[in-house]
Amino acid sequence: MGRIFTPSEGDFGKTDAIVVGGGIVGTATAFWLSRAGMDVVLLEMRDGLSTLTTPASAECFRAQFAEPAMAALAIPSIDMFEHFDEIIGLPGYSISLKQQGYLFLTDHPETVKDLKENIRRQRQLAITDSEFLERDEILARFPYISPNVLAATFRQRDGWLSCHELTQGFAKGCDARFFINTKVTGIQLDEKGVCGVTTDRGDLQSRIVVNAAGPFAGDIGKMVNLDLPLEPVRRQKVYFKTEVDIPQDAPFTVDVDNNSYWRPEAGGILVGWVDSDEPIGQPTEKVPTDWEFPAIAIDKVKRLTPFFESIEKTIRQPDMDTSAGYYVYTPDDQPLIGPVPEVPGFYLNCGYWAGVMLSPEAGKRICDLATGRMNPRENPLRPTRFKEGVATKGKTLMSH
Repeated sequence: MGRIFTPSEGDFGKTDAIVVGGGIVGTATAFWLSRAGMDVVLLEMRDGLSTLTTPASAECFRAQFAEPAMAALAIPSIDMFEHFDEIIGLPGYSISLKQQGYLFLTDHPETVKDLKENIRRQRQLAITDSEFLERDEILARFPYISPNVLAATFRQRDGWLSCHELTQGFAKGCDARFFINTKVTGIQLDEKGVCGVTTDRGDLQSRIVVNAAGPFAGDIGKMVNLDLPLEPVRRQKVYFKTEVDIPQDAPFTVDVDNNSYWRPEAGGILVGWVDSDEPIGQPTEKVPTDWEFPAIAIDKVKRLTPFFESIEKTIRQPDMDTSAGYYVYTPDDQPLIGPVPEVPGFYLNCGYWAGVMLSPEAGKRICDLATGRMNPRENPLRPTRFKEGVATKGKTLMSH
């Protein structure tokens, strides 16, 4: 059973591996390293695990990826979600898994081709249960969608979950120590590479350090003289408490033509919009929200889901809760996973806009690389791919 606590002086010393960052990606990484028999310490500057960017997400997951490297993380991660209590060894443990599907919609004739192409690519990646739907089938299965819709893709096993329970499950299911209220101030190097981490509470010695610091991963990289190709971008979502009848069995529903989405949530509905014009930001712990975001988001989603017009007419300010976190982009919109050759012992597990849905398998991959089970050359998301000239930008919907 992992321990989550604020450390005292006696808790510092030598350990096998250190993970920097206590979001879902870092916690999953600590889980797998601990399960491999390592003595692991995770360092989190805030007063709890997954309290910054992870809970600001829509908590969703999907296998509908067109990029081989992303699908290779997403597919086994969903398998782990489906058998999570067995994975962590806590029978009956629930992450509130809701596999109500992921529905990508379009009313633009030119986008129909993109959806068909995505299904074709998914078939090549062994995603055999996603469906291409035409208008009549969409309206028969999802009667609340606008008749203007032309096509969609759908996969029933996609859905959403509780990030809090997922994070806590990973922590409880291993023997790692999770130091909260502990800020990393430096990373120690010697002639062999990484040798330790300095924090505001004490120093730790280790030959393995994993940078899973989310939007702050660039700052951690600078501590070992790395300029990582990471671009943090603010993303907002809003919860509406409403009396309007929401279809509780609805899927995670995306308008791919304007990057807006919604899904049912207890007592109301969750709505978001991925603004492609949002500038690259300087990450902060207090992420601001825009007062006009709820109105913009409703305007976006009502285009293909008309019942939002009723929500728009009846909603009041106290019924809205807007929150924000960060997507972190890389030049090919795929994460950085693996060792950095210039700094022996320093690993990256960062650069996510889809951290929740990829975290289980990504954490396992770091473990496989650190223990020698996986050759770094076999890892398509290795941080050296840009210098090698082998990175290719994908066409996954709604990453931007």
